[in-house]
Amino acid sequence: MSIRVEVRRGGTLESEHVVEGAVVDAAGRVLAATERPDRVTFFRSSAKPFQALPFVERGHFDALGLGDRHLALMCASHNGEPAHVETAREILDAVGRDVSDLECGFHFPEHVASADVLRGRDPSEWTALHHNCSGKHAGMVALCVREGWPVRGYTQPDHPLQQLLRRTIAEECGVDEATTPFAIDGCSASIAAVPLLAMARGWARFAAALPAAADVRERSRARIRRAMAAEPWHVAGTGRFCTDFMRTLAGRAVTKVGAEGLQCAAFPGRGLGVVVKAVDGARRATAPALVGWLAALGLVTREEAAALAEYAAPPVPNYRGLVVGDVMATSFPAWREEAVASIAPGGVRP
Repeated sequence: MSIRVEVRRGGTLESEHVVEGAVVDAAGRVLAATERPDRVTFFRSSAKPFQALPFVERGHFDALGLGDRHLALMCASHNGEPAHVETAREILDAVGRDVSDLECGFHFPEHVASADVLRGRDPSEWTALHHNCSGKHAGMVALCVREGWPVRGYTQPDHPLQQLLRRTIAEECGVDEATTPFAIDGCSASIAAVPLLAMARGWARFAAALPAAADVRERSRARIRRAMAAEPWHVAGTGRFCTDFMRTLAGRAVTKVGAEGLQCAAFPGRGLGVVVKAVDGARRATAPALVGWLAALGLVTREEAAALAEYAAPPVPNYRGLVVGDVMATSFPAWREEAVASIAPGGVRP
């Protein structure tokens, strides 16, 4: 069974989205899944925590003395609000570079008030710092400087940085880099296409990582996860699902949106990775699907689901502001009994 996200107007079904997904533990066991968890799709911005790994793993984050908000922004698809822009600038300042080095392009902020302010300014102030991926790209520039690699052209597929990040994503998801399709993301960096199961496996490893582990990769995963949990606003911004989900769960989970209807989450206390993907790429389907499925599995409480109701069952307004319908997910796959039967008390089950 796949998750169905229904769009109703006046109580009548008008549209429907099909959502695929999986829940996987750090050992790679599939604990719950939809009909097609093997669907291959691009990781898009849900891969950003993995793209930040080399920056932390190679010691550059600590050497530069940056804080949680800087690391969270490197994992962000942010709103382009003023503090997001300034935090990205601070990452560049730390290595003596500036906005002219960024190769992500420009778009107006998703945050409406910030976009309105920017439209009223001279176009010379419309910069790549406002791009939702500017934190990731500032981190990429910083990594190039610290490694002694050329900054110019850092988004080119054959650049040492992109080669390293492709290898890191493949390692984290447990796929063969040589046979994994890569393409160019919206921000011009390389991005992988992997099965949803592989994404969930990577996010499960991200969830299970211990801060005091002997392995530097594992410690780095935990450090990035901690930054996201500590600074959820820097991961997205005002009025965004990622931010409000992490605030509501208060450190019990972290999550990251990806373009084309993708959402990934990690539950550190349970060592679980969760992924949902709207087959038609509709972003409006992902939050209802994720919150609804997590509630059905008992991974979020009734109170937490209620606090996230505006995302789990968002209203459909018309141009007068009248609520004329809603969006809601249905038909959730259950736990696979054969997969969870051996989990010790205090493990997966709520």
